[in-house]
Amino acid sequence: MSRFKRAGNVDSLAGFRTPKPEAAVPYGLLKAARKSGQLNLSGRGLTEVPQNVYRLNIDEPAEAQENVAFGGSDRWWEQTNLTKLLLSSNQLIHLSEDIKLLPALTILDLHDNQLSSLPSTLGELQELLQLRLSHNKLSSLPTEVCSLNNLRSLTLQQNLLETVPEKIGELGNLTELDLSNNLLKHLPSSVGRLSALQKVSLCHNKLSSLPDSLGQLANVKLLDCSHNELTDVPVSLAGMLALEQLYLRHNKLRQLPQLPAPSLREVFAGNNRLELLEAEQLSCLSAVTLLELRDNKIRNLPEEIALLLTLTRLDLTNNDISTSLPASLSLLPNLKVLLLEGNPLRGIRRELLAKGTGDLLKYLRGRIKEEAEGTAEPTAMTLPSEGLVNTHNIKTLKMLEYGNKQAASVPDEVFDAAVHQAVTSVNFSRNQLTVFPPRLLELRSSLSDINLGFNRLSCCSDICSLQQLTHIDLRNNQLTDLPSEMKNLSKLRCIVLNYNRFSSFPEALYQIVTLETVMLGNNQVGGVDPSRLMQLLSLSTLDLSNNDLLSVPPELGLCTSLRCLSLEGNPFRTPRAAIVAKGTDAVLEYLRSRIPT
Repeated sequence: MSRFKRAGNVDSLAGFRTPKPEAAVPYGLLKAARKSGQLNLSGRGLTEVPQNVYRLNIDEPAEAQENVAFGGSDRWWEQTNLTKLLLSSNQLIHLSEDIKLLPALTILDLHDNQLSSLPSTLGELQELLQLRLSHNKLSSLPTEVCSLNNLRSLTLQQNLLETVPEKIGELGNLTELDLSNNLLKHLPSSVGRLSALQKVSLCHNKLSSLPDSLGQLANVKLLDCSHNELTDVPVSLAGMLALEQLYLRHNKLRQLPQLPAPSLREVFAGNNRLELLEAEQLSCLSAVTLLELRDNKIRNLPEEIALLLTLTRLDLTNNDISTSLPASLSLLPNLKVLLLEGNPLRGIRRELLAKGTGDLLKYLRGRIKEEAEGTAEPTAMTLPSEGLVNTHNIKTLKMLEYGNKQAASVPDEVFDAAVHQAVTSVNFSRNQLTVFPPRLLELRSSLSDINLGFNRLSCCSDICSLQQLTHIDLRNNQLTDLPSEMKNLSKLRCIVLNYNRFSSFPEALYQIVTLETVMLGNNQVGGVDPSRLMQLLSLSTLDLSNNDLLSVPPELGLCTSLRCLSLEGNPFRTPRAAIVAKGTDAVLEYLRSRIPT
């Protein structure tokens, strides 16, 4: 009876009447929604949407029946149209045509329900910006949805869609389209008219080809076509000039597509049927930093691989490479990870492969040196540091290495060899350094990449003077905080801090707006501030695995720039492990659904 009193209903028989479906939504929630314009009914076990939700802005509220003084604080007549309706994670099997009674909606979230169809009246919600329909049982999409001219995001993953309406090309303002995990065998050519698209996910379908018109999507940054039945990729995709990430894993491709996309940074083409890598295909990948070609049938690696000067990671695991590797691989200035396990390589011992990228590249550089010594004229003098440092690397690769020495300090001879050489990369990892080598400051005008991992550093204040740094690796040290001056590193894109002693997210990192990658796994971080992380507009990778996070703030889901978020190994209870295991998109979607309205 008390809940009816709270609602202001004075009917004394109300508690004895058969409850109506509307009772599933507390009256106070509807009352608040009239003021805020937002209603969150997620996770309430609803099998249908109560009628009073549809009629929220039409029916006169109960307060109007009462003798309310116009000077009161509860001004029911000043209600706001409902703009945000969250109905995710219920048991809805039907959505009424009365959804048209909420024409001011900008966000409609129906993901994780049991919907097998949608009303045509959805097309009347002309203010709609986001329509979330993932994880339902939809086998088709009403054509009327294609008339939502203001729609920015349409997510339909994990449904039973076999076709997409030809009129989908009319959604001219759409920036995100997710059709993954459906039963699609083809796409209409009209998708090429979605000129505002930036993110397209088509993975886990049955596509055997892609329409040529995709090449007209000049603003798409991410295209995911993994887990389909593609045998080739149309050459027209070269027109996707903004493309940065291309996923083609688990298809039936026999050759790498020739895509001269100037912004293409990451190509994932593992688990296909690639046999040959040709010079023309590689020369197109002028900006690629990550090239994944694992689990194919590649037989050889051409010398042209050395043209990929920006390459940082090359994965050739489980291929058929038996010929010797081109020594020019070792000249790639940014290559940090080279994976070759599972190839029948001749001339390279298995234990050398097991030692990792550093030793393998060192071996290949040695081969270049041997070839050079066979034809080189004798030099007049030898540098005193020749036994300590690879002078060839300093002069040719602008790389200064003194790693894996277990040394407590770096000898002056190492720095002497680098004088006037404009060194850009330093590797002093796997030593016993307890203080930052002071002579590193001599390289401040050119140094962009520094690796001081696997040492015993507890402080790194001097690193703040290296203003050209773009990449810092300080993993496996004894750091508990970062100096506040680090916020002045205005070019920093990546910082690796795994296996240190941080108990909180370093304050300085919130202020480095250029950051793209933050690795903080295996520390004791107890929390993060999502409102400040949201200001890092370029942040795409955040590793917080194996820390002490007791909870994950729902607002973290609003960090939409994140492409990879690692949270496993923390003591929080929600999101559940099953959701975390689904990956970044699923976690962010879950967190957004938990944001209080």
